[in-house]
Amino acid sequence: TLATEAAPVLVFYHGGGWVIGNIEVYDSLCAEISRILNMTVVSVEYRLAPEHVFPAATEDCLAATAWVASSPAEIGHPVTGIVPAGDSAGGNLAAVVSLNQHGKLPVPILAQWLIYPGVDMTAATGSMVEFADGYLLTRGGMEWFMAHYLGEQDPTHPWASPLLVDSLAGQPPTLVYTCSLDPLRDQGRAYAAKLVAAGVRTVFREAEGQIHGSVTLRGAIPSAQDDLHKNLRALKLLIDEAA
Repeated sequence: TLATEAAPVLVFYHGGGWVIGNIEVYDSLCAEISRILNMTVVSVEYRLAPEHVFPAATEDCLAATAWVASSPAEIGHPVTGIVPAGDSAGGNLAAVVSLNQHGKLPVPILAQWLIYPGVDMTAATGSMVEFADGYLLTRGGMEWFMAHYLGEQDPTHPWASPLLVDSLAGQPPTLVYTCSLDPLRDQGRAYAAKLVAAGVRTVFREAEGQIHGSVTLRGAIPSAQDDLHKNLRALKLLIDEAA
């Protein structure tokens, strides 16, 4: 927490295919986001599959976001708005939070930030094939994650594949970030395009030559640090416009 007076809060949902990852792994990223935006960040430790299958992670993220929006004393200041954000599986969770809670919380969702999000569990063409192997995240890896998370659930459920909802009209201003060498690239592109088609204020950024996971690999990929800062500048503009 950096603020002492009423201010928005960014709620971050970590990646890891709904199966791995935790808030400790993302601590340095969340701290940097907080520092650059001068904004409180709440990182959500949601339940993981296969012990807790779909839709447990989504339910936890919805509950956590509603808690933050209620301005609990633990935040340290009154909350004036929410910014859902997350990478990969966390991008899926952020999108679903916005779809379900925009306009329904005590405070508005000012913007959302979807970092190479997994928003279509039926994807089997395009970048999913082009970058199926050799770029860290593999198609086989995604299939493993989805099998553990979904089990026997319907992959077209809007909480699993928000890209497949009828319309994204009325969603908050959105920053979508994709990487050009990512199996999930086309899903992110399609989500951004669907937002634009629905009239949603949308900023789309794609990092040329970057792989899935680059936001958390900044120590190994120095250019990813610059990509992060460019994203945060764009996000701050969206937040300031909405606030």
